[in-house]
Amino acid sequence: MNLEAIKSIYFFEMARTRRTLLQSVFSPVISTSLYFIVFGAAIGSRIQEVEGVSYGAFITPGLIMLTLLGQCIGNGSFGIYFPKFTGTIYEVLSAPVAMTEILLGYVGAAATKGLLIGLIILLTANAFVEVRIEHPFMMILFFLLTAVTFSLFGFMIGIWAGNFEQLNLIPMLVVPPLTFLGGSFYSINMLPPFWQAVSHFNPVLYLVSGFRWSFYGIADVNPLLSLGMITMFLAICLATLGWIFKTGYRLRN
Repeated sequence: MNLEAIKSIYFFEMARTRRTLLQSVFSPVISTSLYFIVFGAAIGSRIQEVEGVSYGAFITPGLIMLTLLGQCIGNGSFGIYFPKFTGTIYEVLSAPVAMTEILLGYVGAAATKGLLIGLIILLTANAFVEVRIEHPFMMILFFLLTAVTFSLFGFMIGIWAGNFEQLNLIPMLVVPPLTFLGGSFYSINMLPPFWQAVSHFNPVLYLVSGFRWSFYGIADVNPLLSLGMITMFLAICLATLGWIFKTGYRLRN
Protein backbone atom coordinates (compact mmCIF):
# COMPACT_ATOMS: atom_id res chain seq x y z
CA MET A 1 0.00 0.00 0.00
CA ASN A 2 1.49 3.32 -1.12
CA LEU A 3 0.54 5.52 1.82
CA GLU A 4 2.40 8.53 0.46
CA ALA A 5 0.29 8.48 -2.70
CA ILE A 6 -2.92 8.27 -0.68
CA LYS A 7 -1.78 11.13 1.56
CA SER A 8 -0.81 13.29 -1.42
CA ILE A 9 -4.19 12.89 -3.13
CA TYR A 10 -6.06 13.29 0.17
CA PHE A 11 -4.31 16.48 1.28
CA PHE A 12 -4.47 17.95 -2.23
CA GLU A 13 -8.25 17.55 -2.18
CA MET A 14 -8.53 18.89 1.37
CA ALA A 15 -6.45 21.93 0.37
CA ARG A 16 -9.04 22.73 -2.30
CA THR A 17 -11.64 23.02 0.46
CA ARG A 18 -9.49 25.47 2.40
CA ARG A 19 -9.22 27.64 -0.71
CA THR A 20 -13.01 27.73 -1.14
CA LEU A 21 -14.26 28.10 2.42
CA LEU A 22 -17.07 30.47 1.43
CA GLN A 23 -18.56 27.92 -0.96
CA SER A 24 -17.59 24.75 0.91
CA VAL A 25 -18.42 25.69 4.50
CA PHE A 26 -20.29 28.95 4.89
CA SER A 27 -22.80 28.31 2.12
CA PRO A 28 -24.18 25.04 3.62
CA VAL A 29 -24.32 26.61 7.09
CA ILE A 30 -26.24 29.65 5.83
CA SER A 31 -28.62 27.44 3.81
CA THR A 32 -29.31 25.24 6.84
CA SER A 33 -29.89 28.28 9.05
CA LEU A 34 -32.46 29.52 6.55
CA TYR A 35 -34.19 26.12 6.64
CA PHE A 36 -34.50 26.40 10.41
CA ILE A 37 -35.76 29.96 10.24
CA VAL A 38 -38.29 29.36 7.44
CA PHE A 39 -39.49 25.88 8.38
CA GLY A 40 -39.27 26.51 12.11
CA ALA A 41 -41.22 29.77 11.92
CA ALA A 42 -43.70 28.94 9.16
CA ILE A 43 -44.39 25.25 9.70
CA GLY A 44 -43.20 24.87 13.28
CA SER A 45 -45.86 27.33 14.43
CA ARG A 46 -48.53 24.99 13.00
CA ILE A 47 -46.89 21.64 13.79
CA GLN A 48 -45.76 21.85 17.38
CA GLU A 49 -44.59 18.23 17.69
CA VAL A 50 -44.05 15.15 15.55
CA GLU A 51 -44.16 11.88 17.52
CA GLY A 52 -43.31 13.68 20.74
CA VAL A 53 -40.41 15.71 19.31
CA SER A 54 -40.55 19.44 18.55
CA TYR A 55 -40.75 20.08 14.82
CA GLY A 56 -37.46 21.99 14.69
CA ALA A 57 -35.63 19.14 16.40
CA PHE A 58 -37.45 16.57 14.27
CA ILE A 59 -36.15 18.00 10.98
CA THR A 60 -32.56 18.33 12.23
CA PRO A 61 -31.44 14.79 11.20
CA GLY A 62 -33.10 15.28 7.81
CA LEU A 63 -31.27 18.56 7.24
CA ILE A 64 -27.96 16.99 8.22
CA MET A 65 -28.62 14.08 5.86
CA LEU A 66 -29.66 16.44 3.05
CA THR A 67 -26.39 18.35 3.41
CA LEU A 68 -24.28 15.23 3.89
CA LEU A 69 -25.58 13.56 0.72
CA GLY A 70 -25.10 16.68 -1.37
CA GLN A 71 -21.60 17.38 -0.08
CA CYS A 72 -20.33 13.81 -0.38
CA ILE A 73 -21.71 13.27 -3.87
CA GLY A 74 -20.55 16.69 -5.06
CA ASN A 75 -17.02 16.41 -3.67
CA GLY A 76 -16.65 12.78 -4.71
CA SER A 77 -17.73 13.45 -8.30
CA PHE A 78 -15.88 16.73 -8.84
CA GLY A 79 -12.68 15.37 -7.27
CA ILE A 80 -12.19 12.74 -9.98
CA TYR A 81 -13.97 14.53 -12.86
CA PHE A 82 -11.85 17.69 -12.80
CA PRO A 83 -8.54 15.81 -13.37
CA LYS A 84 -10.26 14.07 -16.30
CA PHE A 85 -11.45 17.44 -17.63
CA THR A 86 -8.02 19.11 -17.38
CA GLY A 87 -6.06 16.03 -18.45
CA THR A 88 -4.05 15.76 -15.24
CA ILE A 89 -5.59 12.33 -14.62
CA TYR A 90 -2.87 10.96 -16.94
CA GLU A 91 -0.22 12.07 -14.47
CA VAL A 92 -1.98 10.14 -11.71
CA LEU A 93 -2.53 7.06 -13.86
CA SER A 94 1.08 7.01 -15.10
CA ALA A 95 2.45 7.19 -11.55
CA PRO A 96 3.15 4.00 -9.56
CA VAL A 97 -0.19 4.30 -7.79
CA ALA A 98 -2.78 1.52 -7.64
CA MET A 99 -6.43 2.24 -8.40
CA THR A 100 -7.39 1.37 -4.83
CA GLU A 101 -4.96 4.01 -3.59
CA ILE A 102 -6.48 6.61 -5.93
CA LEU A 103 -9.90 5.61 -4.65
CA LEU A 104 -8.87 5.89 -0.99
CA GLY A 105 -7.37 9.33 -1.56
CA TYR A 106 -10.29 10.89 -3.41
CA VAL A 107 -13.12 9.17 -1.56
CA GLY A 108 -11.44 9.65 1.82
CA ALA A 109 -11.20 13.39 1.20
CA ALA A 110 -14.80 13.63 -0.03
CA ALA A 111 -16.09 11.70 2.99
CA THR A 112 -14.03 13.83 5.38
CA LYS A 113 -15.41 17.04 3.89
CA GLY A 114 -18.96 15.72 4.16
CA LEU A 115 -18.47 14.66 7.78
CA LEU A 116 -16.99 18.03 8.73
CA ILE A 117 -19.88 19.93 7.14
CA GLY A 118 -22.36 17.55 8.79
CA LEU A 119 -20.81 18.19 12.21
CA ILE A 120 -20.91 21.95 11.62
CA ILE A 121 -24.61 21.65 10.68
CA LEU A 122 -25.23 19.67 13.88
CA LEU A 123 -23.56 22.38 15.94
CA THR A 124 -25.51 25.06 14.05
CA ALA A 125 -28.77 23.26 14.79
CA ASN A 126 -28.12 23.55 18.52
CA ALA A 127 -28.32 27.32 18.15
CA PHE A 128 -31.94 26.98 17.02
CA VAL A 129 -33.35 23.88 18.72
CA GLU A 130 -32.52 21.46 21.50
CA VAL A 131 -30.97 18.36 19.94
CA ARG A 132 -30.42 15.13 21.84
CA ILE A 133 -28.68 11.94 20.72
CA GLU A 134 -30.06 8.80 22.35
CA HIS A 135 -27.89 6.32 20.44
CA PRO A 136 -24.51 8.01 19.79
CA PHE A 137 -22.77 4.85 18.52
CA MET A 138 -25.49 4.25 15.91
CA MET A 139 -25.48 7.92 15.00
CA ILE A 140 -21.74 7.77 14.27
CA LEU A 141 -22.17 4.49 12.38
CA PHE A 142 -24.93 5.89 10.15
CA PHE A 143 -22.92 9.08 9.72
CA LEU A 144 -19.77 7.26 8.59
CA LEU A 145 -21.51 4.69 6.39
CA THR A 146 -23.55 7.36 4.63
CA ALA A 147 -20.52 9.60 4.05
CA VAL A 148 -18.37 6.79 2.65
CA THR A 149 -21.15 5.27 0.54
CA PHE A 150 -22.23 8.48 -1.14
CA SER A 151 -18.64 9.62 -1.64
CA LEU A 152 -18.15 6.35 -3.53
CA PHE A 153 -21.36 7.03 -5.44
CA GLY A 154 -20.12 10.52 -6.29
CA PHE A 155 -16.80 9.06 -7.43
CA MET A 156 -18.71 6.79 -9.82
CA ILE A 157 -20.67 9.77 -11.16
CA GLY A 158 -17.42 11.64 -11.76
CA ILE A 159 -16.05 8.70 -13.76
CA TRP A 160 -19.26 8.32 -15.74
CA ALA A 161 -19.79 12.02 -16.51
CA GLY A 162 -18.61 13.20 -19.90
CA ASN A 163 -19.39 16.89 -19.29
CA PHE A 164 -20.43 19.27 -16.53
CA GLU A 165 -24.10 18.81 -17.34
CA GLN A 166 -23.89 15.07 -16.68
CA LEU A 167 -21.77 15.76 -13.60
CA ASN A 168 -24.57 17.82 -12.04
CA LEU A 169 -27.48 15.76 -13.35
CA ILE A 170 -27.86 13.33 -10.42
CA PRO A 171 -26.73 15.65 -7.57
CA MET A 172 -29.05 18.46 -8.67
CA LEU A 173 -32.07 16.72 -10.22
CA VAL A 174 -32.28 13.33 -8.50
CA VAL A 175 -30.85 13.52 -4.97
CA PRO A 176 -32.68 16.66 -3.66
CA PRO A 177 -36.20 15.41 -4.61
CA LEU A 178 -35.48 11.98 -3.12
CA THR A 179 -34.24 13.63 0.07
CA PHE A 180 -37.20 16.00 0.36
CA LEU A 181 -39.63 13.14 -0.30
CA GLY A 182 -37.75 10.76 1.99
CA GLY A 183 -39.20 12.01 5.26
CA SER A 184 -36.63 14.73 5.93
CA PHE A 185 -39.30 17.26 6.93
CA TYR A 186 -42.16 14.97 7.93
CA SER A 187 -43.00 11.49 9.12
CA ILE A 188 -44.42 9.23 6.42
CA ASN A 189 -47.01 8.17 9.01
CA MET A 190 -48.62 11.53 8.25
CA LEU A 191 -49.26 10.42 4.65
CA PRO A 192 -52.23 8.43 3.28
CA PRO A 193 -51.59 4.65 3.15
CA PHE A 194 -50.94 4.64 -0.61
CA TRP A 195 -48.20 7.27 -0.40
CA GLN A 196 -46.71 5.56 2.64
CA ALA A 197 -46.29 2.45 0.50
CA VAL A 198 -44.77 4.49 -2.35
CA SER A 199 -42.34 6.17 0.05
CA HIS A 200 -40.82 2.80 0.95
CA PHE A 201 -39.39 2.62 -2.59
CA ASN A 202 -37.35 5.76 -1.86
CA PRO A 203 -33.88 4.66 -0.65
CA VAL A 204 -33.26 7.97 1.11
CA LEU A 205 -36.18 7.22 3.46
CA TYR A 206 -34.14 4.47 5.11
CA LEU A 207 -31.13 6.75 5.60
CA VAL A 208 -33.15 9.58 7.13
CA SER A 209 -35.26 7.25 9.27
CA GLY A 210 -32.28 5.36 10.68
CA PHE A 211 -30.37 8.56 11.33
CA ARG A 212 -33.38 10.15 13.08
CA TRP A 213 -33.80 7.02 15.22
CA SER A 214 -30.24 7.44 16.50
CA PHE A 215 -31.22 10.91 17.71
CA TYR A 216 -34.69 10.46 19.20
CA GLY A 217 -35.49 6.75 19.13
CA ILE A 218 -38.30 7.24 16.59
CA ALA A 219 -38.27 5.87 13.05
CA ASP A 220 -40.52 5.34 10.06
CA VAL A 221 -38.86 1.99 9.31
CA ASN A 222 -36.96 -0.54 11.42
CA PRO A 223 -33.45 0.83 12.19
CA LEU A 224 -31.90 -2.55 11.40
CA LEU A 225 -33.53 -2.43 7.98
CA SER A 226 -32.11 1.07 7.49
CA LEU A 227 -28.66 -0.18 8.43
CA GLY A 228 -29.04 -3.12 6.06
CA MET A 229 -30.05 -0.82 3.19
CA ILE A 230 -27.06 1.48 3.55
CA THR A 231 -24.74 -1.53 3.87
CA MET A 232 -26.22 -3.05 0.71
CA PHE A 233 -25.80 0.22 -1.17
CA LEU A 234 -22.17 0.38 -0.01
CA ALA A 235 -21.59 -3.15 -1.30
CA ILE A 236 -23.16 -2.26 -4.67
CA CYS A 237 -20.92 0.81 -5.00
CA LEU A 238 -17.80 -1.21 -4.19
CA ALA A 239 -18.76 -3.96 -6.64
CA THR A 240 -19.44 -1.41 -9.39
CA LEU A 241 -16.13 0.36 -8.79
CA GLY A 242 -14.37 -2.99 -8.89
CA TRP A 243 -15.78 -3.52 -12.38
CA ILE A 244 -14.79 0.03 -13.39
CA PHE A 245 -11.21 -0.48 -12.25
CA LYS A 246 -11.02 -3.83 -14.00
CA THR A 247 -12.26 -2.50 -17.33
CA GLY A 248 -10.89 1.06 -17.14
CA TYR A 249 -14.33 2.37 -18.12
CA ARG A 250 -14.14 6.08 -19.11
CA LEU A 251 -11.27 6.66 -16.69
CA ARG A 252 -9.12 8.15 -19.44
CA ASN A 253 -11.87 9.98 -21.34
